[in-house]
Amino acid sequence: MLVYKLYAKAMYHVALRITGDIDDAEDVMQEAFIKAFDKLDTYKATASFGAWLKRIVVNEALSWLRKHKKTTCLDDTENPIEPEPDIEVDEKNMKIEVLLKAIDQLKDNYRVAINLYYIEGYDYDEMMQILNLSYANVRTLVSRAKQKLKSILETQYNDIIKET
Repeated sequence: MLVYKLYAKAMYHVALRITGDIDDAEDVMQEAFIKAFDKLDTYKATASFGAWLKRIVVNEALSWLRKHKKTTCLDDTENPIEPEPDIEVDEKNMKIEVLLKAIDQLKDNYRVAINLYYIEGYDYDEMMQILNLSYANVRTLVSRAKQKLKSILETQYNDIIKET
């Protein structure tokens, strides 16, 4: 129970950034904790417990995406999402909120790439293992995700970004 209390909030946010849905993130986190407790005997202290647990959450979230959304990692078809018309945040946090809203508009595989690389801090080698892609494909995926994010920010939120 103590382990859950220590890590639940952080692991929930990891799952939420990957799945993009509150309910799905809760389900993913719950499944990840069950798997972690079942496999606790396989934990080796080569990495921190939090890093080990985060890897399980990331893998569980990616598995969930594959099962429920059938995402292909390098598919370039887009499903445009209309941005919310009003973003109500104080000026201090406006850029962060805008960035998060723009990330939420990315298709699943781009959102996952941005989150794993820039937010979770995984490098390309780690992402290769997590996503089961080649090094070149991971680099391409991160690059395309970054370009798409930049495009969304420039076309939809440029006025907000310039004002702050």
